[in-house]
Amino acid sequence: MDNEGSNDVPEDANEHCPGPRSESAGKSDACAGCPNQEVCATAPKGPDPDLVAIAERMSSVKHKILVLSGKGGVGKSTFSAQLSYALAAKDFQVGLLDIDICGPSIPKMLGLEGQEIHQSNLGWSPVYVESNLGVMSIGFMLPDPDEAVIWRGPRKNGIIKQFLKDVYWGELDFLIVDAPPGTSDEHISIVQFLQATGIDGAIIVTTPQQVSLIDVRKEVSFCKKVDLNVLGVVENMSGLCQPLTDMKFLSMTETGYQKDMTEWVMSSLREKAPEMLNLVAFTDVFDSSGGGAEKMCGDMKVPFMGKVPMDPQLCRAAEEGRSCFSDKDKCRASAPALKKIIDKLLEQLNVTMMNGE
Repeated sequence: MDNEGSNDVPEDANEHCPGPRSESAGKSDACAGCPNQEVCATAPKGPDPDLVAIAERMSSVKHKILVLSGKGGVGKSTFSAQLSYALAAKDFQVGLLDIDICGPSIPKMLGLEGQEIHQSNLGWSPVYVESNLGVMSIGFMLPDPDEAVIWRGPRKNGIIKQFLKDVYWGELDFLIVDAPPGTSDEHISIVQFLQATGIDGAIIVTTPQQVSLIDVRKEVSFCKKVDLNVLGVVENMSGLCQPLTDMKFLSMTETGYQKDMTEWVMSSLREKAPEMLNLVAFTDVFDSSGGGAEKMCGDMKVPFMGKVPMDPQLCRAAEEGRSCFSDKDKCRASAPALKKIIDKLLEQLNVTMMNGE
């Protein structure tokens, strides 16, 4: 990986800065003309002491899982949130760390908007959804939720390091890390910072169409290059799936005029085919003729974890910041699919269910 010395690269450093703790700091060709050159040349060299602090903090975390995606908009944060909800419902102690610095959506998806981080003598305290589900995100630090986070790489790396060494999670069974899309600074940093503490691996989320899978292939390649185990790939939005009774039916003309025919359709079904009211409608939204994520996994020799359909009830649960597994407005299409994937993950990690399921 890049940055042979440290991720604490000054913001005003030259483009190819070796890092202030590198043996070549202040002496390499890349340092010429840098305002930090003299300071770096005389600064102490060697291992980053913060990595020792991170290792100590992470020693109380049994399993660390990164959730990645090749591109944005594939439902990665929704999956991270629902994975965390599901593990907490199984009585595991769960932490959810949002390192999507520029687009922190986890506070919204956990129903924690407007919450703030508190400091104790042990460090920063996570914001808790339940007693066994804590959350940390830069979203809790923004005075205005509409404020853009315009940070260069070094500052992003600094806050990620701070999250890892200064947040007091206590004893955790799982730390789920929701990463931004792509393979940029944040991904390199989180792997570098956590590698010595033991990462179980990454779950990669995609949608079925080729434009998404092209980027996922790059994500898989990234994981292999940085020696990060790919636990599996999840195909999200794998077709639109919802109860027939939740659908709206329209009559449309060539000019685009729409007439709502829902009540007519439903009354006809109730009268002539009431058994159809229990059916679930399904249609492919994205082109999966290329074989989707399952074929890609076969080509790249990584595990395929399963498919999650596009479910309006799951979208609603994410918007309202609640679990899709709750009895209220249960997500009939997506919850069973997610449960299968999560059970497969626990089996893969050889983790025993806490509540005896």
